[in-house]
Amino acid sequence: MEHESFENDEVAHLMNKHFICIKVDREERPDVDEVYMAAVQLMTQQGGWPLNCFTLPNGEPIFGGTYFPKDRWIHTLNSLQHVYTNDRDKVLEYAAELSQGVQRVQLISDSITIPEWNVELLHELVLRWSKRFDNFEGGTNVPPKFMLPNNYEFLMAYGQVYKDLTVQRHVTLTLEKMMHGGIYDQVNGGFSRYSVDVLWKVPHFEKMLYDNGQMLSLYAQAVKQSAGSAVSTQYKRILTETVYFLEHEMLAENGAFFSAIDADSDGEEGKYYVYSKAELNTLMSNTQQEKIVHAIFHIDQIGLWEHGNYILMRKNVDHQTAQELELSMEEFYAELSKIRENLREIRENRVRPGTDTKCLTSWNAITIKGLCDAYDATGEMHFLDLAKRCGHWLIDNQLQADGSLWRVYYQDGGSKIDGFLEDYAHSIAGFLALFQSTNETYYLQLAEALINYTKANFQCETTQLFFTTKDNDELIARKMEYNDNVIPSSNSTMAHNLIKLGLLTANTTFTNQAQQMLANICEGMEHFGSGYSSWSLLWLQLERGETSLKVKSKPENALRSHKNLRKEYLPQLICSSIVIDQNEETVFELCKNNGCQLPTKEYSRIIEELS
Repeated sequence: MEHESFENDEVAHLMNKHFICIKVDREERPDVDEVYMAAVQLMTQQGGWPLNCFTLPNGEPIFGGTYFPKDRWIHTLNSLQHVYTNDRDKVLEYAAELSQGVQRVQLISDSITIPEWNVELLHELVLRWSKRFDNFEGGTNVPPKFMLPNNYEFLMAYGQVYKDLTVQRHVTLTLEKMMHGGIYDQVNGGFSRYSVDVLWKVPHFEKMLYDNGQMLSLYAQAVKQSAGSAVSTQYKRILTETVYFLEHEMLAENGAFFSAIDADSDGEEGKYYVYSKAELNTLMSNTQQEKIVHAIFHIDQIGLWEHGNYILMRKNVDHQTAQELELSMEEFYAELSKIRENLREIRENRVRPGTDTKCLTSWNAITIKGLCDAYDATGEMHFLDLAKRCGHWLIDNQLQADGSLWRVYYQDGGSKIDGFLEDYAHSIAGFLALFQSTNETYYLQLAEALINYTKANFQCETTQLFFTTKDNDELIARKMEYNDNVIPSSNSTMAHNLIKLGLLTANTTFTNQAQQMLANICEGMEHFGSGYSSWSLLWLQLERGETSLKVKSKPENALRSHKNLRKEYLPQLICSSIVIDQNEETVFELCKNNGCQLPTKEYSRIIEELS
């Protein structure tokens, strides 16, 4: 529409003559998008982007939709101007009724009694969801395919806890297909937004920070869950390469991460990322090199895309390819590294895609958590250093003196726009992750201060749920975001935060509030599991009890044992903490539902019980 209509002189003249035209960046103002998306969904029974909405001067919506071809857009402009001029009372009446509808949508106003967390409902949720699994290519059984990391974090935990082999196989298959597909940049690392086909082959080549931050968390859990297996090494490689991508292509000088990298370069989507047969032939200088390249990538009809170009897709998991080539893993990775370096050199001669250099508080916080999770799984200190540096950027630039947060940081304009619930929820989660990874109480204190500010300014007293905006918002409706999507909803993230912080600080008010939030959401969740996956993970944990673990010993011993504990895959363990005392031996105290077992020195016994 930008090219067809907004840059067209005839259309622009008509728009400017009759309307005040406002372009909203929904990354900067998700609250505006949320309100008018609700309006368009009420009017048309569907939504999406680009989102176009017409309102009265007071903000009340009167008409909207997504994509309009040029001729239809012109007709819409003329029709709206005509009816507004000739039948204004009717327009005003409709706008008022529609605004009331918008105010009621996505708003929970009543609180219900906290139920017993019935595992049968969780099983029903997964059973219904599994009918949409693609058990050949992973992900959902219809394109486009989004990665939705929070979906697979829940399914991984569910499969492990309930020993569901069908779910376990689906998660493993999906992780493998995503990291082998064109949606993953096989040269520089990092994931694109989504795949337009069932094979994860052709991505929308745009790369988003929130995707890659979450994929760090997902593959970190996969490293833990598969510890000791051959594929765990490949998951670690995906972590390392994704961090490489973030550090080399999205990291600002101040330690924050940029928002996105465009799909287009030189006027063509994906041009920077694909390779012609002639370019690939330059890699294959001898028979052995050609054999290796063909063993690793689909230089065939599977990888062939448009105009004779190939999207690089992997054939097998690393250890299988190494066996096929009769190479040790060290030799295989050395060859792969050389090939990727040569592929990078080819890209260096191309026009790079543009980078959106604004830094968003929430997306950076998501990445902080992802880096902490990657550090916990691998012990790679550089991952933690990047997380801490980004955390201190957030503290120094986005945290205001009154305890509030800015949403956006511009490289040439500093911090602006008051933060939304999403910014607070993910910042709290990021600081809790930093505390868990470092045991530095400073981060725990920051998380607690932010949670208290959020409760005071965003929380609904009746339901314990949180509004998207502060109580001084100027829009026509105040919404609650609770459906999990490409990012976990801000309310589900807050519920996880409250449970963790409540257990870490022995504050039962926090843990009770989290249970109340889930109680108000859970009715009907089983009908749309993928839209409630972060809530479902909380449900799974609460069904097994509010479980935490204390590690007690001298500082160096406690830190070492806690670090080892963080490498274990323990989805039922909500949080762990360190208690410093002067005992030479380390003891472990497992707590559940406000009661603790007798301390034990047997680490293996604790792990077995938590598993």
